[in-house]
Amino acid sequence: MANKKVHKQSSKESVNYPPVVAVLGHVDHGKTTLLDAIRKTDVVTREHGGITQGIGASSIEIAVEGKKRKITFIDTPGHEAFSLMRGRGTQAGDLGLLVVSSIDGVMPQTRDSIKLLKEGKIPFIVVLTKIDLPEKNEDKVKRQLLKEEVLLEGYGGDVPYIAVSAKENINIKELLELILLVFDMGGTKDLSEKGQFKAIVIESRLDQKAGPRATIVIKNGSLSIRDEIICNSLIARVRTIINDKGQHLNTAKLGEAVEVLGFEKVPPIGEIVTKKGAEVAHDPAKQDVGSPRPLEIPPDFLAPKEEPKLSVILCADNLGSLEAISKAIPQEISIVLQKTGDISSADILLAKTMNAIVLGFNIKIKPEILKFASQEKVLVKNYRIIYELIDEIKDVLKGKELALEEEIYGKAKIIASFPFEKTKVLGIKVLEGRVARGDKVRLISRSRDKDVIIGEAVVSSLRVGKNSVSKVEEGHEGGILLSPFLDFTIGDMLICHS
Repeated sequence: MANKKVHKQSSKESVNYPPVVAVLGHVDHGKTTLLDAIRKTDVVTREHGGITQGIGASSIEIAVEGKKRKITFIDTPGHEAFSLMRGRGTQAGDLGLLVVSSIDGVMPQTRDSIKLLKEGKIPFIVVLTKIDLPEKNEDKVKRQLLKEEVLLEGYGGDVPYIAVSAKENINIKELLELILLVFDMGGTKDLSEKGQFKAIVIESRLDQKAGPRATIVIKNGSLSIRDEIICNSLIARVRTIINDKGQHLNTAKLGEAVEVLGFEKVPPIGEIVTKKGAEVAHDPAKQDVGSPRPLEIPPDFLAPKEEPKLSVILCADNLGSLEAISKAIPQEISIVLQKTGDISSADILLAKTMNAIVLGFNIKIKPEILKFASQEKVLVKNYRIIYELIDEIKDVLKGKELALEEEIYGKAKIIASFPFEKTKVLGIKVLEGRVARGDKVRLISRSRDKDVIIGEAVVSSLRVGKNSVSKVEEGHEGGILLSPFLDFTIGDMLICHS
């Protein structure tokens, strides 16, 4: 990496202004571990499957040349379904970090991130991670980046890069200094904490207790308690400002990312926030990050139409997750309703009316809601990892299509459940045909006289009493293990098919 001298800013305030850094890259390339090393917090262990699934914002403070400087980081998800959320990260960022594993190299979401950075026209730094591992191959990764027209310093371009190891704390301090160097060399910025307030919503959700909550990055001016703000025609009086450490603030300054309470409704993600009375000029550079399917039930949803292959109700932790899921699942699936927040009894009743299943993402389901759903024979499932939800939905859809042409070997009813090691044995009674070890099976639940497919699996073990058998015929009972395990209830049906 070429050496450069720090450009002296003409404005002291500009020097103190913390750069907002969007962190992008492919899933499992070390973004969260890198930020963990920077923040000295244990973020990665709190995330399911090691995947960042929402936009997280945090600030750090370091000493450079005897002065304290702040840097605000926006961590964007790496899974392909969250492309829109990564887009919002580059909208809010002053510069980007393109995190690339020195082992795996350029991957699909790496290319997506490169595209977003170029479209956002913000400077960025390439960060090669995992250099402590023997499998690293930095030269290979650099050649791959050149093919993606990322011209690194020393390779015909001016994109700075640095190799780091988050686990061994190699070059972490140097990376922070490089971020400030690149930011400062951008020249004096026409920004001020006393200027006209402007912020961007990078996440929002409905809290059942506190009401609408919005995470914003302040791009100009400052925000204080009791200020009146406006976002996409939604007016709010700020009643609470919370930083990334959970501290309540009286004022949030330029370059900070904070959570704001005071909106009557959940503000749209990706939208600009100003103070009441201020006008926002149209920004032609603003990316069209898209929008999720309508959050309200269409007024004509009861009108006669072709029956969808599957109807679902989606309940997610925030609008970003909801948007990503709704755009990732197959279009053949009808989304009856999508919302942020926990599953309610009204959602169960709507699902019953519409013959739909209820899918939750990263939320909590109260025991009384699960009991109510069981009474109403409505299938409810909750997920922590987005690709598990999407893959299972696709399997269900694929199963419905296969049902038109497959050969049915047998049908069995689940009549009992027995714990076995870390899983459960399904006690079954064969109603038609036979059930054999190695059979493909489809688990089906009944809801309002309609079959709802839970998932597909294979019979990995089959016993009658204590004896292992290869087949159980019609009219007999047995115990089976499924691989993978499927969440079942007594009374569900198993269809053995080709």
